[in-house]
Amino acid sequence: MRALSTTRLLRICALPVAMCVSQSTLVLGQTAAVDSSIRPFRVRISNEALTDLRRRLQATRWPDKETVTDQSQGVQLARLQALVQYWGGGYDWRKAEATLNALPQFVTNIDGVDIHFIQVKSKEKNALPVLITHGWPGSVFAFLGTIGPLTDPFARGGTAADAFDVVIPSIPGYGFSSRPTAPGWGPEHVAQVWVELMRRLGYTRYVAQGGDWGAVITTELARSAPRGLLGIHLNLPAAVPPEVGVALATGGPAPAELSDQERTAFEASRKYAMSGSAAYFLMLSARPQAVGYSLNDSPAGLAAFMLVHPGFAKWTYGDDPAKTPTKDQVLDDFTLYWLTNTSTSAGRLYWENKGRGPTSSAVWKTTELSLPVAVTNFQEDAYQPPESWVRRAYKNLIYFHEAPKGGHFAAWEQPELFAAELRAAFKPLR
Repeated sequence: MRALSTTRLLRICALPVAMCVSQSTLVLGQTAAVDSSIRPFRVRISNEALTDLRRRLQATRWPDKETVTDQSQGVQLARLQALVQYWGGGYDWRKAEATLNALPQFVTNIDGVDIHFIQVKSKEKNALPVLITHGWPGSVFAFLGTIGPLTDPFARGGTAADAFDVVIPSIPGYGFSSRPTAPGWGPEHVAQVWVELMRRLGYTRYVAQGGDWGAVITTELARSAPRGLLGIHLNLPAAVPPEVGVALATGGPAPAELSDQERTAFEASRKYAMSGSAAYFLMLSARPQAVGYSLNDSPAGLAAFMLVHPGFAKWTYGDDPAKTPTKDQVLDDFTLYWLTNTSTSAGRLYWENKGRGPTSSAVWKTTELSLPVAVTNFQEDAYQPPESWVRRAYKNLIYFHEAPKGGHFAAWEQPELFAAELRAAFKPLR
């Protein structure tokens, strides 16, 4: 029988949503394993899937109210109820779908997994290709606001010489990339898939960027130093020195030789570790399947769990419509996880990583990287290593800057500033 595309399956499938997505992934996995072509992709979620989502939101079984006046026990009941009410009533997925479909999207099969990606080429003939990798609980949605500033800097007061071609893939198990069916898909494997993706796209020279999981994957990409990769840019660098990491892990005192700035960073890291903000990391690293049972069954539960991420700590829940990410943008992201049934498969990346922290320079052997590295600290991120630690971690550091605003989801929150950082960081590599 002739294989059906993901789009076609989502259009015709009248099964419950979980079965629909599962069936489409199975067919793709069977047929695309011998097909290395790059195929156009469009999103079209069935009306049945959206109706099912709204029904589940309306049927949410709520817990009792938290016993504190802050978010130390998790997202507050009243805030989540208001968000869920809007999600099930005022929110419109079709707008998000149209936004994605207005962009060139593709899928190609690499190592038996379909890789979904957005590729937007600049009109400037000498544009530098940049491969941008998202994290958790992010997605390609987090970078949509950066595409214009990166591909057409001239329209924003820049020069044509600053232009990029932009490639934004979905990590395997996330979004519209298919879900691996066997272990072995850690950051190192994903990095090698990215090498093959850029080769298939015909890029002989390119740069790469990442934050959160994207930073880990991009670091592994740089470690392999594939032909054509000129350098990388990170927000959330692996820049915790070994002795600092030991002190934080054991609860020991700060190393005696720390400068005042380094001591401040040490104390901030210790406070963060003790706050419980990384509880999601521990749970996903240990038992992603256990977490997934609830996230895949309850969209309200999915939102509550993802809002534990410290990147959302200062999010206004749409109370201030001028601040990004907006309520609709966050729900675009959560709805993507729900409709693609990827909450569990996305969480397995933590398990594959064997609980290794993303900021340890010793774990990621950053001093072994020979390619140029650029780093931006965004002012509101949970971890902002001092420049001395960053320079110690990356021997070929070509750019370091402390941006005046922006947080963990910097591209989402400050897309123009994020694009400006990439232009400055990669200018020496053009």
